Amino acid sequence: MLNALIIIGIVYGAILVSFYFFQHLAFFRPERLAHTFTYKYPFPFEELNFDMEDGGRINAIHFKVPNTRGVVYYLKGNSKSIKGWGKFAKDFLSNGYDFFMIDYRGFGKSSGKRSQQRVFSDAQYIYKWLAQIYPESKIVLYGRSMGSGIAARIASWNNPRMLILDSPYFSFYYNVNRYLFFTPLKWILKYDMRTDQYLKVVGCPVHIIHGTRDKLITYSQSMKLKELYPEKDYTASCCGWPSQQPA
Repeated sequence: MLNALIIIGIVYGAILVSFYFFQHLAFFRPERLAHTFTYKYPFPFEELNFDMEDGGRINAIHFKVPNTRGVVYYLKGNSKSIKGWGKFAKDFLSNGYDFFMIDYRGFGKSSGKRSQQRVFSDAQYIYKWLAQIYPESKIVLYGRSMGSGIAARIASWNNPRMLILDSPYFSFYYNVNRYLFFTPLKWILKYDMRTDQYLKVVGCPVHIIHGTRDKLITYSQSMKLKELYPEKDYTASCCGWPSQQPA
């Protein structure tokens, strides 16, 4: 009996240590691109690079339309690169909006050590850059899946026209805890992204979109967010299919 408990303890400890050091492999599924890679889209665009103070570099694409109504700053999900995600530009360009998207560190052509704080800082730096080109009243923040928590954080620091959350989690911690409830997750999780707390200080209108059959991030999490602050200016819509990732 004692030997069995020791073995269980060793296995459990190994799981905790492995998760702590390698959790990024579970949360992020980046596609790396050579710096010489050429993006190809059926719409005119500009490729940009932003050098961060710590040596990191953020790669971005910027689509523009004549007589723009504003810009959609799109913070994507945790997989692939903007090579595949860029196709979503057409949904906004066709409605008269410019479209701007970045790759997080370690994705695509972006480089540098990644952490939650660095992801937030990079996204905020880019927002401030956009605010020099567009008035904040014409900046729409759009967060998809993992990007929803990042978009909510940036909206809480600024005054965009609107925040759109597509398949958002109540908090990153809440969603991960559905699978790792048997661990001291609070102490070993490096990414918590408290969307629920960020929304408390978001002053702009918030629109939530979620697939009712989404299994990775459940539809109920969007409902929990919507019900959390009933005094906020919220709208919500749902669709009867799972959230899709780009090819």
